[in-house]
Amino acid sequence: MSSLLSREELRALPQVQQPTYPDNAVLDRVITDLEHRPPLVFAGECDDLRQHLAAVAEGRAFLLQGGDCAETFDGVSADAIKRKLMVQLSMAVVMTYAAQVPVVKVGRIAGQYAKPRSRDGETRGGVTLPSYRGDAVNGFDFTPESRAHDPERLLRVYNSSAATLNLVRAFTKGGLADLRGVHTWNAEFVRDSRVESEYEELATEIERALAFMVACGVRDESLSTVDFYASHEALLLEYERALTRIDSRTGLPYNVSGHFLWIGERTRQLDGAHVEMLRRVRNPLGIKLGPTTTPEQAIQLADALDPDHEPGRITFITRMGAGKVRDVLPNVIQGVEATGRKVAWVCDPMHGNTFEAANGYKTRSVADVVEEVNGFFDVHDQLGTWPGGLHVELTGDDVTECVGGTYLLTEEDLATRYETACDPRLNRNQSLELAFIVAKRLRERNGKHPNPVQEYSLKEF
Repeated sequence: MSSLLSREELRALPQVQQPTYPDNAVLDRVITDLEHRPPLVFAGECDDLRQHLAAVAEGRAFLLQGGDCAETFDGVSADAIKRKLMVQLSMAVVMTYAAQVPVVKVGRIAGQYAKPRSRDGETRGGVTLPSYRGDAVNGFDFTPESRAHDPERLLRVYNSSAATLNLVRAFTKGGLADLRGVHTWNAEFVRDSRVESEYEELATEIERALAFMVACGVRDESLSTVDFYASHEALLLEYERALTRIDSRTGLPYNVSGHFLWIGERTRQLDGAHVEMLRRVRNPLGIKLGPTTTPEQAIQLADALDPDHEPGRITFITRMGAGKVRDVLPNVIQGVEATGRKVAWVCDPMHGNTFEAANGYKTRSVADVVEEVNGFFDVHDQLGTWPGGLHVELTGDDVTECVGGTYLLTEEDLATRYETACDPRLNRNQSLELAFIVAKRLRERNGKHPNPVQEYSLKEF
């Protein structure tokens, strides 16, 4: 279906996890404003990403998707965005060197300002107020004024996303991503870290390889710039619909709020508004699959969103939990593969492993994150399918939100720098540590399976 969804059609559909605005006239004014604003991303960029994700599904590339749990308006600064990029660039180069296939780099960035919540309200000291649903909806401060749902915030989402994308494009095309700077990306990142020697050894190997390529006359722009794509959960229906445009090249609708959009575990109802809205756009789409997912549900979602089995259209992001991934994931993969579909299978080891520490902080254990990643790889090794990617919540800052990892953070350490607006994120050292673990699994897999990207037949003379 290629027709745009009207406001009236959208509002008539079953909706979940949406704001409750007190004045629809204000909402309509905001939506009209958004409908007339320029696109944040371009349809051609979405098409390029879809081709890259088709390569992921075929086992010819690996996806690294990462960034904040929930972006904040205050977090839009050049330094913060640069640190996020540098963490992902560092992780990607580790994985690329190990897997010997391209790593597709996608950020949870420039649009991830809203979060679904398990409860509508939050109670403190006998006072109940609406839950914080991200800066796109309301404020974090626990006051009636801050927690009120305000549609004007959608305009700030657009402005903040535009500013972020502008910086991302400047950084990734302006020299920050040059591989010859691989040592300097983490000059502070790996200082006194247990992964320092491993990273520095890898960076030295890469520099030697680059020097050899330059000596051979290789002058490739891909060594100095990267394609970095923006993604977010398409949660707020009014905002996403307002930023859907008809592409002048093809006459088809694209959601221009981001390159890659996903439907969450809580919003993937087959008859719901989220599925109906996203099935009409041409963007590549992600679908979160939790531990209760059946093969039939996954197949039905893929059929609804991708009836034509288009390469690169569907990415299944599995979030089963460390204790369930080995039991649940095999049947889901086998069920989908049996239909003849080739989707990208990506592991989200964060959302199924959240717990509350004894001191009240919501946290995750790096050990559980690693265990789910290993379970994900084990399942794909057993089935002979391609473990296509990693989806993580991370930051470029030295926060203390997840226990364990390089510095063996404990629950007592959480209060030191617990800065997330919603869910706990891996800090930069924990993120790089995870990248080396993934790299090890990719390297092991290369020893057992042919690499389609590196295939070469020596000619006889």
